Amino acid sequence: MTTVPTRAPEQIASPGPEPRGHRRRQRRSRERPNWLAGVSSVIWLAIVIVPIYWIVITSFKSQSKYYAENPLMPPSEPTLANYRMVIEADFPQYFINSVIATLGAVIPAVLFSFMAAYAIVRAGRESRFLRYTNSLFLMGLAIPLQATVIPIYLIIIKLGLYDTLMALILPSIAFAIPLSVLILANFIRDVPKELFDSMRIDGATEQVTMWRLAFPLTRPAVVTVTVYNALQIWNGFLLPLILTQSPDKRTLPLALWSFQGQYSINVPAVLASVVLTTLPILLLYVVGRRQLLSGLTAGFSK
Repeated sequence: MTTVPTRAPEQIASPGPEPRGHRRRQRRSRERPNWLAGVSSVIWLAIVIVPIYWIVITSFKSQSKYYAENPLMPPSEPTLANYRMVIEADFPQYFINSVIATLGAVIPAVLFSFMAAYAIVRAGRESRFLRYTNSLFLMGLAIPLQATVIPIYLIIIKLGLYDTLMALILPSIAFAIPLSVLILANFIRDVPKELFDSMRIDGATEQVTMWRLAFPLTRPAVVTVTVYNALQIWNGFLLPLILTQSPDKRTLPLALWSFQGQYSINVPAVLASVVLTTLPILLLYVVGRRQLLSGLTAGFSK
């Protein structure tokens, strides 16, 4: 009786060595530069940078130099007269109004959204009320601001808050909560359950666990929703236009609109007001840039 030699499963399953030419082609394909992507990136960068560059250099030109010089050339005689003109036109008052409206809406909205997201994640499976609350927050994402302008206007009139900064703060809080709860809840779900169990074994209450454990671990998400909501409220135009009337209650976007009507011929002065309006948000992004980028890219490596 003859026996047929058998091979081990590892020998049958293991493929042979790759040809040297195949590896060389793979190496060349990895090292080959993507010229199309590079050229497209440069073109897109120019599309974004050139208007910003034009706005900044034009804001330092006088009105006569603006019409006499090349629009893309730096000013031959830089001047701060445009900025001085804008600041003297009650710009500090508009700036303070925007800061009050933004901080007054962002801080309560983020804190309430964080606590609501923590309650939904930690007790949402056991409480039917919290499940319905989460669904209610998600429904809020489908309602645009433009569809609620008339009801908000009537409610503000009934409350006696028309032409006040509180009329801007309360609706801004309501519209900032749904998306903030959604983002923060997703981040809190990513926190390992073992950490919550260890805090409970150590005798920590839910409030201590929320602020000592969940809040530090979800800080990138908190910064992300803070910057996003601050940007939306700072640039908001519809609510200040509908709910305020007095010049001393104007925010920067509404004041910028009035500057455009008042200095429509003086283009450098209008662009100086644009630069001053953009600077606070730019500084906010520079301060929270690392946390913002980590919050936006979290989850893509999973």
